[in-house]
Amino acid sequence: MSTVIMHAVVSVDGFIADPDDGVGPLFDWYLNGTEPLVGPAGEQRHARFRVTPTSRSYVRPFWDSIAVMIQGRHLFDLTNGWEAEPPAGEHLVVVSHRPKPDGWHPEADVPFFGDVTAAVGEARRRAGDGVVAVCAGDVGGQALALGLVDYVAMDVVPVVFGRGKRYFGRLDGQQLLEDADVVLQGDRVLHLRYRVSGTR
Repeated sequence: MSTVIMHAVVSVDGFIADPDDGVGPLFDWYLNGTEPLVGPAGEQRHARFRVTPTSRSYVRPFWDSIAVMIQGRHLFDLTNGWEAEPPAGEHLVVVSHRPKPDGWHPEADVPFFGDVTAAVGEARRRAGDGVVAVCAGDVGGQALALGLVDYVAMDVVPVVFGRGKRYFGRLDGQQLLEDADVVLQGDRVLHLRYRVSGTR
């Protein structure tokens, strides 16, 4: 059975981007080492990513385990849906109340869902025993609130944004997490992962 992990790189004060969608130094750690982040199959897409051995020991197995990524419409518009080739995994699922743009990669099997529960259900079906990675932000926060997330994973960068796009989106209310089962200090990044309380 698949595992659903909500994930993003995040500032110390909980933002995944500034108000104008700028990421500032959040992704600098992807470029501050010597180790390739992905294997030969993904090297062409991610050739410039070089991380430290410590970060690679956590991030590469995580990326390798991802079968499906879920993104919201805002991130889809910013990235053009990663041109139908998500950074990790084979499949992309989009949560949007607007239809797929006319003419956007007509050959790509990228379904759009207006409902987070339906999107996660389809992503799980496609993932098999793999990982469904839900991008943090509004969609990730909705999935968490609906009890659809098994783990919350954060790559915390030592920067304070003060305002911007929140990791948990507009999540309203408390959500209890278990003690972190991953706490790994990289170079300019702290890798954290928490199981969501009450999940299998």
